Amino acid sequence: MLTGVPDDLLSIGAVASRAGISVPAIRYYEERGLLTSVRDTGGRRRFPRSVLRRLAVVAAGQRIGLSLAEVADALSRLPSDRAPSASDWARVGEQWQLLLDARLRELEALRTALTGCIGCGCLSLQRCGLFNPGDEAAAEGTGSRWVRGARRAAARPGSPRGGS
Repeated sequence: MLTGVPDDLLSIGAVASRAGISVPAIRYYEERGLLTSVRDTGGRRRFPRSVLRRLAVVAAGQRIGLSLAEVADALSRLPSDRAPSASDWARVGEQWQLLLDARLRELEALRTALTGCIGCGCLSLQRCGLFNPGDEAAAEGTGSRWVRGARRAAARPGSPRGGS
């Protein structure tokens, strides 16, 4: 045991090894607020063992296609001072089911639109009902901004192309 560090705290290397991810990924998740650590007397990061469960939640969220912001929102609803209970996990699961249901509806609509779009050949963002319904792109200027990815994802939360 290190002086001043409880036995139940893990080094960043131990967390990375046990979670199967890199040390830089752990630092990144901490910067994004997904994880928290304390510093030992030498200034090194130490993590509670419960961080391994939080990392499992991050991995699960990413596997089902959630953004880190959506995962962070779920983690913010879990207790930070203890391991989550079954009811805590159930609340996160219910929240994610709602997100997935919405995403499935969007994907079904996209699948339907693609059927017509594949043969359309319009190649025009002015007329394209899939990528530019109602010519939303016109308000942002000329050129293929959306196709090139120049549009900020958060510019229009709730629009077909933004906010995730």
